[in-house]
Amino acid sequence: MASVLIIDDDDVARAVLLRTMTMAGHEAVGARDGMEGMARFREHSADRSPHRPIDLVITDIFMPNQEGLATIMELRRASPSLKIIAISGGGVRASLDVLPVAEALGAHRTLRKPFTPAEVMEAVRAVLEG
Repeated sequence: MASVLIIDDDDVARAVLLRTMTMAGHEAVGARDGMEGMARFREHSADRSPHRPIDLVITDIFMPNQEGLATIMELRRASPSLKIIAISGGGVRASLDVLPVAEALGAHRTLRKPFTPAEVMEAVRAVLEG
């Protein structure tokens, strides 16, 4: 199974994704924004880290402190082969569709909120197998 980092400022969405990944047998860790997500990613990537390296990142786009597009670019620089899924509901910017931009920056898949656990698990399976 994979080690999955969930980055989402919505506490409920993050908790649901963490539970979904854990129930599927994956190791899962959460972060509230891109800055915290990058710190978790580096923790797991450090030499002699007690943690497994991150295999997959699921990141929201619209978050405080460091948003998802900047996080995707930073993750891509740190680990070009890292698997990434971008998620977004648009929030207050619902009319702004940035998921195609996330793909152009290196996200392997995108999901529009709300999505079902089955939809996210299908995306995770496809990305990890691809």
